[in-house]
Amino acid sequence: MKKAFLILAIVFLGVQISAQDFFRENFSREKDYVILVNPTVGNIEVVDFLVKNGQLDINTDMIDFVGVYHSSQKYDFSKSVKYIDSVGIKNYHLHEVKGPLTEDLIYRENPCSDDLRLIFKNSIGVFFFGGEDIPPSVYGEENWYSETSDPGRHFFEVTFLFHLLGSTRNTTFTPLLTEKPDYLVTGFCLGMQTMNVAAGGTLCQDIPAQIYESYRPETHVLIDRANQHRNYWQKVKEGPGYMSSSIHPVRFTDHGFFGKTVKVSRNMQPLVYSHHHQSVKNVAVCFDITALSMDGKVVEGIAHVRYQNVFTVQFHPEVSALYEDRAKVKFAPEDEPQTYHSMLGKKSLNFHRKYWGHITDVIMELAR
Repeated sequence: MKKAFLILAIVFLGVQISAQDFFRENFSREKDYVILVNPTVGNIEVVDFLVKNGQLDINTDMIDFVGVYHSSQKYDFSKSVKYIDSVGIKNYHLHEVKGPLTEDLIYRENPCSDDLRLIFKNSIGVFFFGGEDIPPSVYGEENWYSETSDPGRHFFEVTFLFHLLGSTRNTTFTPLLTEKPDYLVTGFCLGMQTMNVAAGGTLCQDIPAQIYESYRPETHVLIDRANQHRNYWQKVKEGPGYMSSSIHPVRFTDHGFFGKTVKVSRNMQPLVYSHHHQSVKNVAVCFDITALSMDGKVVEGIAHVRYQNVFTVQFHPEVSALYEDRAKVKFAPEDEPQTYHSMLGKKSLNFHRKYWGHITDVIMELAR
């Protein structure tokens, strides 16, 4: 009897881990769903922190999160299944898209299209997270400085955003947002880059090399600190406690997104957390620039010209360590170690809270 029970338990666990079909199942129609694309354990932890810490102040009785990913991705999403179960967060679910997807199918109807429509129909918004470089062939360039080990993730995220927004790469396609123009589409870092590429834009493959003509870490660290978007000091000088990221200011453009929509002073130059070496180069025609680096050479934010709830930033407002004191780190050898939270300061922290407040307002307005 015990042996039979053990076999049943193992079979059940295997089914739970392998078949993540949330929107193909009898899910509750009484809730609203926000999509988390690439629901790794780390990304689920981040969103759960933001909700529990009040940055993303949503009503969890009304709203659940659904992590969506493609079957070709290299990440082992059984880890996410086990994490959700182990910590007992009941309003997180997973949905695996299984249709075959190759680079030549991204900007067109493809075997994932029906699933993407199903996901869109049953959700009110979507988050796209950070990660490694997009294969340059996806935006029509040779690979000079890009590194990627999981093209399946990028093919899926680009085609998902293509289906949502449309693209100058295929002007005959009718984007899904024409059906629900208030649908939320937002992202961070790679999320912004993917959004721009999907809609028809391109990327700078390496900021130090292509913008500042710097080809070695020793010269990267000489770039004005306010315009460094990751930290190269750990490659230049030995020592413990270096941060791999950068805390630096950004400035807003004349576009009304931050001043009128997020409702912060347009003259504010908040400090933000960045960790990237690529950036938007040619901005897709459907986007306006909302924020720039201090020297104006790196795009820090874009917003859609037609859909008011489609906006994204190059920096990382989702990083949990910005909102509470954790480990102390330093950027340069001469710096006194501090937490990210203390580096940010009250004014910049208030900017981040207002940014999440706007995302919260959008989600709650879209919820029933």
